[in-house]
Amino acid sequence: MSSSVTRRPIAALAVLAAAVLVAACSADGGATADPGATTVTDPYAECPTAQPEALPAGETRTVTIETGLGSMALQLDADLSPIAVGNFVALAECGYYDGVVFHRVVRGFVIQGGDGQYGKKSTLDPRRAGTGGPGYQIEDEPVNATYERGVVAMARTPAPNSVGSQFFIVLDDAARAALESANTYQIIGSVTSGMETADAIAAAADGENPSDPVEMTDVSVASP
Repeated sequence: MSSSVTRRPIAALAVLAAAVLVAACSADGGATADPGATTVTDPYAECPTAQPEALPAGETRTVTIETGLGSMALQLDADLSPIAVGNFVALAECGYYDGVVFHRVVRGFVIQGGDGQYGKKSTLDPRRAGTGGPGYQIEDEPVNATYERGVVAMARTPAPNSVGSQFFIVLDDAARAALESANTYQIIGSVTSGMETADAIAAAADGENPSDPVEMTDVSVASP
């Protein structure tokens, strides 16, 4: 497929300190807590560090993405891509996608987001957004469904087994030919309500890499 959906190779996940406490040496050589110190926690401490378990066959999940332009409900189906669906669900449940932007918009084609490394709104790095991921990749799976408006699929590089956390939503049926030319973007589900929000995100963009990208303020998962 063209590079309009393919993300660049995933950079190594930045090292984040979990529960770091500044300490000073006491007179007896021990360590005493600095009363002025603050505890720094890793926002992704509960997130997977390797490929999560696949979602069992026959199971589905409803994912709700809230944004400042409205919400979208996604139905994810394990029978489409059990590994990729299990990965997306695990990342959403641990809060990985909260605060992450749609860093790439191609009108009439896709909106793409999910880079929790460089694409978090509060710490956005416009030069690197779209190159990051969760620090691991997952196995490829065959694509047995059709790319069409509302389909949700995982972004990747041309390299095998290169899917991480980034995903895209197809905006138009006309995107099918370009996506099927590669046919390697694991389809995980579709938007069941709120496609007008996806359209609004596309309309609000001032370029392929928006200067003020729309944030996923909250991403939640529910079982049917």
